[in-house]
Amino acid sequence: MDYEIPDIEGLSDYSIQEQLKNEENTKRTLITPFIEKCWNDTSHDKILMEYYFTDGRISIDEYQIAHRGKPKKVDYLLLYYHNIPLALVEAKGEDHQADEGFQQAKEYARALDVPFAYATNGIILIEIDMLCGLNKMMKMTDFPTMEVLWERFRKEKGLTNSVEDTLTFPYYQTPTGKVPRYYQRIAINRTVEAIAKGQNRILLVMATGTGKTFTAFQIIHRFWKTQQKKKILFIVDRNILIDQTMRKDFQPFANAMIKIDNKNLYTAHEIYLGLYQQLKNEEHDYYKQFPRDFFDLIIVDECHRGSANIYSNWHEILDYFKSATQIGMTATPRDDSELDANNLMYFGNPIYIYSFKQGIEDGFLSPYKVLSVNLDVDINGYYPPEGTTDTEGNPIEIRRYSQKDHSERKIDGYIDNKTAVGYKNPKWGKSMGNTWLWYK
Repeated sequence: MDYEIPDIEGLSDYSIQEQLKNEENTKRTLITPFIEKCWNDTSHDKILMEYYFTDGRISIDEYQIAHRGKPKKVDYLLLYYHNIPLALVEAKGEDHQADEGFQQAKEYARALDVPFAYATNGIILIEIDMLCGLNKMMKMTDFPTMEVLWERFRKEKGLTNSVEDTLTFPYYQTPTGKVPRYYQRIAINRTVEAIAKGQNRILLVMATGTGKTFTAFQIIHRFWKTQQKKKILFIVDRNILIDQTMRKDFQPFANAMIKIDNKNLYTAHEIYLGLYQQLKNEEHDYYKQFPRDFFDLIIVDECHRGSANIYSNWHEILDYFKSATQIGMTATPRDDSELDANNLMYFGNPIYIYSFKQGIEDGFLSPYKVLSVNLDVDINGYYPPEGTTDTEGNPIEIRRYSQKDHSERKIDGYIDNKTAVGYKNPKWGKSMGNTWLWYK
């Protein structure tokens, strides 16, 4: 079959000039050359173009098929070291105003914790200093060098040489090439900087499933390799978490780490992993076999549990090793219903929060759907069998009891041989909606 080739209209001089003003051509001819010149990126690893930092929100359509939204990207991300982004640039075409990219540059700089942001159309350059809050309009030809920006960063952050050395120490990169995601990088860098500046209690809030253990590993690795922290304790509340951590994220520590055993508390290792229950129980304070100043750094996983309660026995462990730098990691920063277990009171305000909502928005966590479930007792009511008595042995009136009766605590009778319904018993009770279930 013969195909007819359509006539193609040639490009006029005017249309060519207009095309050269679009964003891609503006980046190619005006923006990229200046950035490469000022950044002197001879190693070709300090200028990242089209840097995607989210995966795109997951959504489910009416046919229950999953889709991903558009991921977020920065036109240029400029690195001082691999683990320290120093600036980002949002580009617009020459035929647009530079300030059209201002708000997006500022938003992305805030999300990525980047100190300097720029918006440009290849001619006009707008600088946003995220540290001091000042904006400045310049020409693209005035784009600052990497050295100039780093000195400004050091001065505005008050970094000493020793803090700089710690902050710029590289991440551990796994054999598979795994590196921290953007929010993990922020958590790591802020924690490292805070510790290097002398802060001894630190709280990180990261949603479940966002890689708190990998983040903890990178923090420990930094101080372990630089020998600033020589004895490190990682505390969890479940044995399976220790085994999993040693096999996976902490595996590079190899023979330098050990799982604490109550029977033999070895002191020759550098990194210790232990359960609260292994360090203290009702009969023994095993942790006291270590000197008070034995550990330099303690990381408490899931610190919203027993470790945050000032009256718990486990809290004594942290108090005993109070000379150590202590980092709390949690998905829930506080519980206002239990003021004694408010971890903000112990660790202080979090230096970084990556919420469940943000994880879903970025596409690193899956969205959820809330299902409302009604129990048959709530819908149909409850008819006690003949001869049913309450907990004090008094006979219960045989009739239909509704949700209102339950709420008014008029009944404490068995539904079947496993559960009972009635007033809340603090020893047995477990709440499900508006119905109280008791386990026999």
